[in-house]
Amino acid sequence: MAIPAQLILSFFLLFSFSTTAVADDEDCVYSVYIRTGSIIKGGTDSIISLKLEDAYGESVEISNLETWGGLMEPGHDYFERGNLDIFSGRGRCLGAPVCSMNLTSGRVRAMDGTVTTWRSP
Repeated sequence: MAIPAQLILSFFLLFSFSTTAVADDEDCVYSVYIRTGSIIKGGTDSIISLKLEDAYGESVEISNLETWGGLMEPGHDYFERGNLDIFSGRGRCLGAPVCSMNLTSGRVRAMDGTVTTWRSP
């Protein structure tokens, strides 16, 4: 059975984060780069959330990447076909490097055909 084109969405993710504490609290700065695939009908208007986890099971959860730290110009349409979207914000410092992530779409249905890859420097 063919997968409907509108359900196909591919992301290329590149993560980098700082382990330097910001001010007196224990927050770190996280930067997230997401490139949406260039396939026909690639992209989404859904709310995208992200959970980063270290080897000890500690995690940082971002419920809405766009409102948490979207850095693109005002009016930018995030997660659209071929876009490179950049996000940066603060979150609790993890005790070890990120070793897993969970990228979630706010869609009610699962996105069959979604392909996600990631790199951590």
